[in-house]
Amino acid sequence: MNKVNTEFTEQKPVSKGAYILSVVRLSLVLILICGIVYPLASTALAQVLMPSQANGSLLKNSKGQVIGSELIGQNFTNPALFQGRVSSIEYKAEASGSNNYGPSNPDLLQRINDSINQWKVNNPEVPINQLPIDLVTNSGSGLDPHITPAAADVQIPRISSLTGISTDQLKELVKENTEVRDLGLFGEKRVNVLKLNKALLELSAVK
Repeated sequence: MNKVNTEFTEQKPVSKGAYILSVVRLSLVLILICGIVYPLASTALAQVLMPSQANGSLLKNSKGQVIGSELIGQNFTNPALFQGRVSSIEYKAEASGSNNYGPSNPDLLQRINDSINQWKVNNPEVPINQLPIDLVTNSGSGLDPHITPAAADVQIPRISSLTGISTDQLKELVKENTEVRDLGLFGEKRVNVLKLNKALLELSAVK
């Protein structure tokens, strides 16, 4: 009576081959779900809900040519265009970051002095004490596509002189391309330099 019946408790040992087969099956299922189904579903959903952002927020000119991404700044060398922030990495998206120099670092001081001297040459109408700091400083990522409205306004005399577009038209252009705070609370007013230059080129073509 006290003898334990082991008929239903004893289990047949799982063979090593069966164990490996189970692991392989599970791996294949996870690869299918996580490596194929989920990425395809996410991509398809993004293309439907936010196609521009999903494709890199690319901007095109009037000829349909891609001129850049509104999320990444560019080095505009043409003095007839608005200039963006300094980038210690030349706006290379694969190398986001900065040198993280301290305020007394000689290399940083030299770069700032060079930027100021270049400003004096290109913008003789604007005193150096009116130069916004964001035009001579690097952002944390080195990729910031925005400048402050003041940094755009202070470039108007130079651009007006080189393009023949009136200062009033350029001020209106800056105003139209000024982005407000996110949700009215976060960040500051800002101007996307690529968008602004795109609008400037279109205005120049019309003119």
